[in-house]
Amino acid sequence: MQPVTIYTTSWCPYCSAAKSLLQEKGAAFTEVDVEAKAGARTEMVGKAGGRTSVPQIFVGETHVGGCDDLYALDRAGRLDPLLAG
Repeated sequence: MQPVTIYTTSWCPYCSAAKSLLQEKGAAFTEVDVEAKAGARTEMVGKAGGRTSVPQIFVGETHVGGCDDLYALDRAGRLDPLLAG
């Protein structure tokens, strides 16, 4: 399974929803709280092509986008193959 990184904040309902879907899929992920880790938001914005909202989700080297993007991938049947690598 591909490594998954999700940039979040502790209070974001979209972050919680994205993490729930990843957990349902059995995907282990590294969570980076952009408010708790110094420099994390700047790192996220750089990797996400300027997007500043959370969550920002990466599967391997692929930038998935936010929560809505993650759910859209799943509805299209493309999330499982992406997670599998």
